[in-house]
Amino acid sequence: MLRVDCGRWDQTPETLREWATSASHPRTRERCLALYEITQDSNATAVAERSGRNPQTLMRWVHRYNERGPETLIYRHSGGRPLFASGSNSASME
Repeated sequence: MLRVDCGRWDQTPETLREWATSASHPRTRERCLALYEITQDSNATAVAERSGRNPQTLMRWVHRYNERGPETLIYRHSGGRPLFASGSNSASME
């Protein structure tokens, strides 16, 4: 059974739940909530069905988190059109 290894990163499931409610980007919130739900004795397939995601996507999120830590849950724009920037300030909005 696939498990979320919060203890490896000195975290608890509640940490993931807090991030799920406070992260600035919806995709980050979605990832944190999915991992939190898996820690609550749910499985990736059931969480994927409820969220409309492919189960392999959720499993990939869990494996990345377990191997490389919580930073892997943070959404980063990785392609496509550039993010909107106003004026001469090119800082991206998250």
